Amino acid sequence: MNPRSDLAAYACHPAASRGRRHPETPAPTRSEYQRDRDRIVHSTAFRRLVYKTQVFLNHEGDLFRTRLTHSLEVAQLGRSIARSLRIDEDLVEAISLAHDLGHTPFGHAGQDALHECMADHGGFEHNLQSLRVVDRLEERYPHFDGLNLTFETREGILKHCSKVHAQQIEEAEPGGVGGRFLRREQPSLEAQLCNLADEIAYNAHDIDDGVRSGLITLDQLREVPLFDEYRHAAQAAHPHLNEVAMHRRLLYEAIRLMLSAQVYDVIDATSAALARAAPASADAVRLSAPLVCFSEPMREQSVVLKRFLFKNLYRHAQVMETTGRAKQVVRDLFTAYLQSPHEMKPAFAQQASAGDMAVKARAIADFIAGMTDRFAVREHQRLTGLRLLD
Repeated sequence: MNPRSDLAAYACHPAASRGRRHPETPAPTRSEYQRDRDRIVHSTAFRRLVYKTQVFLNHEGDLFRTRLTHSLEVAQLGRSIARSLRIDEDLVEAISLAHDLGHTPFGHAGQDALHECMADHGGFEHNLQSLRVVDRLEERYPHFDGLNLTFETREGILKHCSKVHAQQIEEAEPGGVGGRFLRREQPSLEAQLCNLADEIAYNAHDIDDGVRSGLITLDQLREVPLFDEYRHAAQAAHPHLNEVAMHRRLLYEAIRLMLSAQVYDVIDATSAALARAAPASADAVRLSAPLVCFSEPMREQSVVLKRFLFKNLYRHAQVMETTGRAKQVVRDLFTAYLQSPHEMKPAFAQQASAGDMAVKARAIADFIAGMTDRFAVREHQRLTGLRLLD
């Protein structure tokens, strides 16, 4: 297991992976993390992301981000930063592409509704569901369920986890991906980077989609110092962008400059943190404080941006009205399948009929979580006769 010379000692080296739950012969031309990435890209759950909501429902416009395009943007940002930090780009990409595989239709609205429906049966959380997708729900291989990904990719997918769920995972898989939450350890640098790249990506593209939708304006964004700084920089460098007809290009240029500044800030701040902590291995990283980070000024500016988006976009009356109807679709579907499990696809119907109420509810949650927005709308109309979302 010779470490790659292009990776730092603190990176996850694919030759030193903790392995897969089901042993497999190594591939002759790909590293273990490249194999993970490829399996994720070819999975059914990954393809579904193209029709799953990010902020705006999929039918509301062809150019708004979906879970798929968001995941691709996270992967692009993550790889760019990973190369400068000399950590494994393939692992970063694999985690980035898989981190939202467990998201429900209709984004966070669907997740919240499904969590309410599952309140008496362990709840629902999309990080846990993403792990469930790659460990159990994908059916592609003859001898095991799931994608049989490496420990390191699965560790990165499980971004958050309650103590109760961590204990359940640890009981089922001693020494597995749940243990770090019980020991209060950090994940790998690659996983930490994906978490931050996720934040950078959605803050930037939600500005773009928010302005495109007309729900927020360039004038409103003067309240956000992080964006306004780069809007002024773009105007100073390219005065013709002040013309009304050029405002779309002004938006793009300001976002581009803002993204670049955040990427360079993460590289500088993380490099400084690594120099101070001096971890000699990936395992040493897990015993350190979090190391992938913004500088404090950038962190403060990012918080202001997030608060602005929460207030002016995510809680906009138009978004909330659609959110309410989306939640109703999920609740109605759950109730319908609870009363008539045979209305689900055969594999889920069989599982729902083979166990107690908790098993039945989890099978229903798995089925609903795997739906695209438009399939959920069609199913709801088929079962209730109502069309809540156009």
